Amino acid sequence: MISIWMSVIVMLVAFVNGARNEDVIQPCANIRTSSSVVPLGSPVTATCVIREDCLPVIGQAVHIEWRLDDHFIPSSPVANESGGISEVVIPSFNHTRAFLTCCLQASPVQVAGGVEIRAGYPPESPQNLSCQTNLTTSNTLTCSWDAGQLETHLLTQYTLHTKIWDSNRNYTYKLPTGVHHYTIPRSDFVLFSEMEIYVEAVNELGEAASVPIILEPVSATKFDPPKILKVEAVPKRYGCLKLSWSLSQHQAWIRNFRLNLEVQFKTADSSQWSEQPILVSRIKPTRPVDQCRLLHGTQYFAQIRVRYQQSPWSEWSSSQSGVTLESAPTGRLDSWVKLSGDQMHKQINIHLFWKPSKQFRPNSRNVSYIVSVQKLPGVKGKVCSSMGNYCTFQLPRKAKKVYLSAVNAAGKSSPNEVRIYQPKALKVISDITATPRDDRALLVQWNSVDTSSIIGYVVEWRPLLKTDLSLTRFEFANRNESSIIITGGFEPYKPYGISVYPRFKDGIGLPQTVNAYSRQKAPSVVPKIRIKKTWKSHIELTWDEIPLDQRNGIIQGYKVFYWDEKGPINVVSAHPKERRVVLKDLKTVSLYEAFMMVSTFGGSINGSTIHFEMEPFDAVTIVMIVIASGVGMSLLVIFIVMTCFSNHKRLKGRFWPDVPDPANSSIKRWTSESTQDTHPSWDNDEPNPIYLSHLSFLDFPMKLSKQEDDLWLNSAEDTSDLGESICGSPFIPGYSGSNSYSVPYATVIFSSPCRSPPPKEPHVYLRSESTQPLLEAQESFSPKCYHNMATDGMPREQCFFGPCDDCIAEEGADPVVLWDDFPFLRALALNDTQND
Repeated sequence: MISIWMSVIVMLVAFVNGARNEDVIQPCANIRTSSSVVPLGSPVTATCVIREDCLPVIGQAVHIEWRLDDHFIPSSPVANESGGISEVVIPSFNHTRAFLTCCLQASPVQVAGGVEIRAGYPPESPQNLSCQTNLTTSNTLTCSWDAGQLETHLLTQYTLHTKIWDSNRNYTYKLPTGVHHYTIPRSDFVLFSEMEIYVEAVNELGEAASVPIILEPVSATKFDPPKILKVEAVPKRYGCLKLSWSLSQHQAWIRNFRLNLEVQFKTADSSQWSEQPILVSRIKPTRPVDQCRLLHGTQYFAQIRVRYQQSPWSEWSSSQSGVTLESAPTGRLDSWVKLSGDQMHKQINIHLFWKPSKQFRPNSRNVSYIVSVQKLPGVKGKVCSSMGNYCTFQLPRKAKKVYLSAVNAAGKSSPNEVRIYQPKALKVISDITATPRDDRALLVQWNSVDTSSIIGYVVEWRPLLKTDLSLTRFEFANRNESSIIITGGFEPYKPYGISVYPRFKDGIGLPQTVNAYSRQKAPSVVPKIRIKKTWKSHIELTWDEIPLDQRNGIIQGYKVFYWDEKGPINVVSAHPKERRVVLKDLKTVSLYEAFMMVSTFGGSINGSTIHFEMEPFDAVTIVMIVIASGVGMSLLVIFIVMTCFSNHKRLKGRFWPDVPDPANSSIKRWTSESTQDTHPSWDNDEPNPIYLSHLSFLDFPMKLSKQEDDLWLNSAEDTSDLGESICGSPFIPGYSGSNSYSVPYATVIFSSPCRSPPPKEPHVYLRSESTQPLLEAQESFSPKCYHNMATDGMPREQCFFGPCDDCIAEEGADPVVLWDDFPFLRALALNDTQND
């Protein structure tokens, strides 16, 4: 745009200031340059000569200045401006296009003349010239080339030159600007005659030509993709296929050409074509191609492509399939045995998995597998048959091996011996990890505690969301290996269970298992938060476990974010296995919001927000609790004080009962008044002579007979039931006979009712077995045999207190000695005066 305006300005100035000569307007100055087109960065020299007939300078001194576009350029010091001549030198012209003007110093400055200078580079030689012949509809020869990497900044013209040697004809084709290819019509070339072709590039700074190529147009032909007519097995030749093919319909006329052909194969269960195609040289389209060294009984897909001599290859044809002849399976099967069931049972469950080894060849599309045993009583030869890769069956515990064979329509493979080892309770695998290598592979690593007895490892994996055993896969590892890369069918975001088993010479050890994902992402759901427990300033939140099919990865942890209306956001983390958190130091009468974030290695997801409020303690409730606690404590203190310092004898008797001392006990009366309630004396330290123990009274209507006397004597060992009182206990309130906890020390037997006058017959005293302990440190004062001390007609030989083998009254014994030795009997002595 600037150059256009400068051209206009120069022309206007020349029209105003110029001299009219024969009606032709001429500028006031002439500018001469070395060249108007120069290499970029080269020096430029220009000279300005003012015309003598230029009106603005007639009779005046001339002052000249130079401008490059709108920039001032100092003139050369050798310039002679007095004569109207000025010279300028530009050491490096760095513009691709600019206007150089010569101006007169006046008011205003007037342009005397100007010239446009362009700069650039000479053209590069065209590169990568190639030509291709098209034999489809209209036969043509298309040539193309590269212009080079250097931008010339100048208009460059390309010309294609051809020369046919046989006919000595030359052709030249000029191309439009910017076009670097050209299609030669069929009339200008001969298919089977060699020709020379090159390209020439020309601009204002020079010209350059490409390296010429010499070719036969037919050898530059790129054929259309050929067509496979049929793929079939070669009769009586295993592993061979015959391919019948032809060229496309437009090129079918080329029947006698000998072409080069390439064939590539792939099996039906493979997604990759063979790495190195098979080359077949100089073959006519009418001749089939035989390809051998293929697998037996295998379905193959085939593709072909063609070219003539060194011409470009055609595109690959569409694929066609064929099946080679079948033969019996060959090679070995890799197997993996697992046992289950009760170890004490006679039968064991066997899970047998297998897969083809690298040497195994099924040699058929339909292969089944048979598991058999030999020489086992009660077991048939074949125990399992399957079309898959596993089998489950039962065998006696003493079975040591089975045989696995592959079978097809052509025959049966050699049996593979499979050893059955009992599992060993040895745990030597530790620290197992599984990390993804890509979407289809996992790196499994482990450590072994003891490798001296290990002969290898088995790595087993299966999808956890599916129960089909056919999806179980396994690989073997050597004893020196501690890692392996497992591949095949891993789905992203799905969990897989990976187990590593140690192999010993005589069994399989305990495995270590880990869950893994080939790719992870955030879980699909977030569990709902529930409030489990709330107290004062704490709250416990819980949630359910995320279902396995919605985790999309290994859960790394839970985070609960919570905040109130005024406070900051707080975060509490929970272990993946806990599923609970406790929020502490919460403010009362504050509304809180909370949500949970669940994270895996592949991402995180936030759950919905919940709201909760901490309820304060009611002031009335607190006061009531304090009052109730104070009242209860006061009552307890009062009760303890009253119990300790009370003079109430009955109350003290309940808490501190008076234990009687049989050695210092006495009975004062046997009257009806004595049966009333009496209480122990707490006013002195002397033993109570009345409250001894439980006294019971039995009435006998008549004198004991000899039989009854023997009965009493025989039952003297257990007389506790004789203490059941007829008149009631005279001392212990609430006494109910033998049902009481009190046990009598003695039973006094009367022959008449207790309220009747004293009997004439002497009383009988029976000792009762008591559970009340006596003082162990003191010697018992009671003799083994008690005698009635009354002297009113009772014979001394009678003995009524317990069994006594040597109870013989001694004649002439001093009664005083007996009273001193038996104070208890003295207390029980009854005379007529006391009865009164």
